Amino acid sequence: MFDFFKKEKDDINILQINNPLNGEIIKIEDVPDPVFSQKMIGEGFAVKPIDGKVHSPVDGEIVLLPEGLHAVAIKTVEGIEILIHIGMDTFKLKGDGFISYVKLTDRVKKGDIILEFDIDLINEKIEKKEIPTLITPVVITNPDRLDKIKINYNAKQDEKALEAEIMY
Repeated sequence: MFDFFKKEKDDINILQINNPLNGEIIKIEDVPDPVFSQKMIGEGFAVKPIDGKVHSPVDGEIVLLPEGLHAVAIKTVEGIEILIHIGMDTFKLKGDGFISYVKLTDRVKKGDIILEFDIDLINEKIEKKEIPTLITPVVITNPDRLDKIKINYNAKQDEKALEAEIMY
């Protein structure tokens, strides 16, 4: 009698998030920072980068770009917000070694280069114990909008790494 309230299987909204970095994808629970590993910020995955190019994992708008350029957040047209946080404690570099190709409110397409970082400089800081890790979380910061997610731990850069069913 009330079937019109049920969502048809074909009506499920799927968001695909690409791997924004070249490197190995790991579980968010394995990030050596409890804010990320305990999913206090949201749900997602992390990447152990092997180079310094960061590509947009989705089409959307830049909604966060701290002065230190160590992170970026993108909001999709569906309202899903994705945070890419390069390493841990990289804010301490105050932008040294980071280049942004975007600014706040810029529209980006999936695959666009949005940031670049000097991986050698950051690795030197890690060796000197000034920064703990380069592991980079990629997190959906409004996970309440997600119904179900699936992560592809084998995704290469610019390949589908996370697929989420989202609620409108």
